Amino acid sequence: MTEPSPSVPSTSVAAAAGTETKDSWSSQKYAKNASFVPVLGAPVLKLLDPQPNEHILDLGAGDGVLTIDLEKRCKSVVAIDSSAEMIAAATKIGCKDAQVVDGHDLIEHPLANGQFDAVFSNAALHWMKKDPVRVIQGVNKCLKPQGRFVAEMGGHMNVAEVRSQLHAALRKRGVDPEPYDPWFFPGAKTYARMLEENGFKVDSIELIPRYTALSTDVAGWCDTFGFMFFKPFEGDEKQRQEILEEVQSNLRFSQDEGVWYIMYVRLRFKATKIN
Repeated sequence: MTEPSPSVPSTSVAAAAGTETKDSWSSQKYAKNASFVPVLGAPVLKLLDPQPNEHILDLGAGDGVLTIDLEKRCKSVVAIDSSAEMIAAATKIGCKDAQVVDGHDLIEHPLANGQFDAVFSNAALHWMKKDPVRVIQGVNKCLKPQGRFVAEMGGHMNVAEVRSQLHAALRKRGVDPEPYDPWFFPGAKTYARMLEENGFKVDSIELIPRYTALSTDVAGWCDTFGFMFFKPFEGDEKQRQEILEEVQSNLRFSQDEGVWYIMYVRLRFKATKIN
């Protein structure tokens, strides 16, 4: 089967989503509704295979749970995330070096000086929709020659059922959902091409469907991860709650024995800097 190849989103389309996520994250909601995210990061950590003498950059570290694990396995880790609240949470649990840095700005940051043996990222790159190519270029500048870029992100058709319902809910209320959709979910061919065009050799890349049990329910998931879709209704808590209840009701068949599920599709890859 031929895999669809979505185009890279333009800055104008992504602007509403890409510039506001910094102040919208809640570490408390993340801990409550998304505890499964770092737990499911084990396979990509295994692919990274961190070594005791290595310096690693954790791109989009979130609340630092996986960063702490990385720190036990290698010489040093720098954790970065665009959210000040998430970085504060990472620091609170003991991350040694956690900094507020947007992945889009990495290419011009002092960290981008070829000092890292590897750049690691779990469940973060799909949030960097404004300019995914610029993110890859920034990663390349951070790495030593032959350094590794190992990551897992949302891939083509990720959370399609929830995403479709959120789009439908906004259209029903006369709002175009596209400017508020914060996610970039590429196919394997698309992202491999982006890596190869920006200084990497792709060692492995694959889409991995993963039927995922949620920590709470669909409404909790949307409240934690779908916050950008509620931007048109800021200050209208009634409307927000109506949308959450509507989306969850329409996805009621995603529940089994009291547990809610979403079909995740992860894009997992390992790439090596060419020079």
